[in-house]
Amino acid sequence: MSARLTLATAARVLTQIRHDRRTLGLLLVVPCVLMGLLAWIYNNTPVFDTIGAPLLGMFPFLVMFLVTSIATLRERQSGTLERLLTMPLAKADLVGGYAVAFGVLATVQALIASTFAIWVLGLNVAGSAGLLIVVAVVDCLLGTALGLFLSAFAATEFQAVQFLPAFVLPQFLLCGLLIPRDRLPDVLHWASDVLPLSYAVDAMRTITVDPNGTASVLGDVAVVLGFVVALVGLGAATLRRRTP
Repeated sequence: MSARLTLATAARVLTQIRHDRRTLGLLLVVPCVLMGLLAWIYNNTPVFDTIGAPLLGMFPFLVMFLVTSIATLRERQSGTLERLLTMPLAKADLVGGYAVAFGVLATVQALIASTFAIWVLGLNVAGSAGLLIVVAVVDCLLGTALGLFLSAFAATEFQAVQFLPAFVLPQFLLCGLLIPRDRLPDVLHWASDVLPLSYAVDAMRTITVDPNGTASVLGDVAVVLGFVVALVGLGAATLRRRTP
């Protein structure tokens, strides 16, 4: 794996996205709109402060998953991937470049959404606002890594979107957002323990209610980052030159 080739790939992807205003709008504006809608719905109630932080990580996670999986699949459909891999460019360089590019976008997205939620919508958290932003960034990276990995198994953009209910919705149901994970049936609780979004939501909830929960949050963040690294590695291993 070459750092120069990885960064060159990342620069190419970022240049393409910079000229795609619709994708930029989806990445940078939609999470803020969704958070604003949530705050409006629960205006003058404590509900927004309770669920706002977990959803602050979940909304960008969903957006990054969709954008990353579809963008990567489009590279194969257009033949760009096949042409790139005829050059001295390893699969790890290509996937690493995508990960870096979308990681940059994920960081910007999380910063904008978190700043908007805390200082414009008035989201109250007991813990550190800076730590909340860090967790939001990690959640975005998780969506990016999952999108990179699953895009290898989709033949069309429609199939990429179909992975949303198949791989993301179960995590949403079991992550502890709807009901605390310790109140789930044993089998579902065990299943939630191996799903990365569970640890992301746990970290967000800890920041919401515990001003001294930094150690617990960092432990959850480490688990999520472990999933991110594993998914990026699997994405490089399963990458195909073209979509059948």
